[in-house]
Amino acid sequence: MIDIFRSEWTKIRSVRSTVWTLLVTVVLMTGLSALINAAAESAAKGPVPADQAIAMSLAGTMLASLAMATLGVLVISSEYRTGGIRTSLIAVPRRMRLLTAKIVVFAAISLVVCAVASAGAVGVGLAISQPPSIEMGEVVRSSLGAALYLTACGLLGLGLGTLVRHTPGAIMSAIALILVLPTMANQLPGGWGRTVAEYFTTNAGLLIVSGLDNGSLGPWSGFAVYLVWVAVVVIAGAVLMQRRDA
Repeated sequence: MIDIFRSEWTKIRSVRSTVWTLLVTVVLMTGLSALINAAAESAAKGPVPADQAIAMSLAGTMLASLAMATLGVLVISSEYRTGGIRTSLIAVPRRMRLLTAKIVVFAAISLVVCAVASAGAVGVGLAISQPPSIEMGEVVRSSLGAALYLTACGLLGLGLGTLVRHTPGAIMSAIALILVLPTMANQLPGGWGRTVAEYFTTNAGLLIVSGLDNGSLGPWSGFAVYLVWVAVVVIAGAVLMQRRDA
C-alpha cells in the first residue's frame, strides 16, 4: 500500500493543475481577507471586534471551496479523460486500494495547504483590522475549521469525479452541491423546509467555519452532517468504479 501512496503522491504533485489550484486557494483566502479587512477597517468608526475580524478573514472560504472541489474532481477525472486510469488499474487491479490511496493522499495534501491558507488569511486579516483583544482559541478553531471544511469540499469533488468520470459534469455538480442548491434550500417554506435547509450540504458544513449554530446543529455536528453527504457521494462513486469498465 505504501507504493500505491507513493505513486499517487507522484501523480498529484507532478501535474501543473494541482500546483495552480492550490495556489489559487491560498491567494483567494489571503487576498480576500486583506481586501475585506482593509475596507472594513477604513470604514469603521471604532475598533473592529475580534469575532467580526476573524469572520471577514475567512470570507474567501466559499470561493476557495470551489477551487478545492475542482482539484478533487481532477485527481481522478483527468485519468479517465486521458485513459491513464487503465494503466493505473493494470498496476493496481484492486480498485478500492487505488481509490483509497487517492483519497488519503489528496486529504493529506489538502489539510496541510488549507491549514496554511486559513491561518495565513486570519493572520493577515487580524494584522490589518487590529482588534483590541484576540482570543487565540477562537483563532485556532476558525482556522482549523476552515481547513477541515475545504478538505471535505475537495473530497466531495473527488467523489463526484469518481461518480461522473467527466470533468465538466463533475465540476458543475460540485458547484451545484456547494453553492447553488444550498442557497435554493434556504428558500423552502415551512418547518420542514427549514430543517432540510439546515441539514443540506454546505449549509451544515459551513457552521464549523463560523462557529455558530443554526438551531438544529452546532459547528461540529454540522460538519459531521456534511461528512455524511461527502461519504455518500464517495461510496456511490466507489460502487460504480467497481462495477463499470475503465
